[in-house]
Amino acid sequence: MQNWDQTLLSQYCDSPTIDGLLSSYNSAVDPASDIANFYLNIWDVYTAVGTGLDIWGAIVNVPRYLQIPGSPAYLGFDEAYLSGYATTGPQPFGQAPFFTSVNSTTTYYLSDDVYRQLILIKAAVNIGNLSVPQINQLLQKFFGQSISGSPYGVAYVIDTLNQGFTYHFNFVPNALQLAIVQNSGVFPRPAGVAVTVTY
Repeated sequence: MQNWDQTLLSQYCDSPTIDGLLSSYNSAVDPASDIANFYLNIWDVYTAVGTGLDIWGAIVNVPRYLQIPGSPAYLGFDEAYLSGYATTGPQPFGQAPFFTSVNSTTTYYLSDDVYRQLILIKAAVNIGNLSVPQINQLLQKFFGQSISGSPYGVAYVIDTLNQGFTYHFNFVPNALQLAIVQNSGVFPRPAGVAVTVTY
């Protein structure tokens, strides 16, 4: 408490007992460090960590866990190249499982730095007009520079003028980067508009 002695009634302000009790209580229970920690770790999105970022993610509706589609090889023939399920094409008998018609997935936990970046981009999406130039800015903000400082590469969106647009990468994105664009809900997928990803 600050200036607590000015809040005492005049008849008690000179009481050594009350003064001693309040002074002792004030030194034992100082909320300043707790308030500073709350602001640093939860309230300020730029410095929040762990649970603080989880709270921000819930506010702007960004999941911390992403489902990344698996890319196993399956036993099959040339049609496997077209199905999108076998990225390496058909595999011979004894070296690949039968396709079960269910894609395997891997759950990925986003680090605080990546999650913070997604939260900030989702906040910008929530208040933006989602025009192609703005989406391009958001893509460049996320993919133009990695957390370590080295650039991933150029990423942008193309309006195909036929009720669709394409997210294009001038580099080969990894499975996490594709999941961020396709599964995180951060980058927009307008209703009635077909969205594709090319690289």
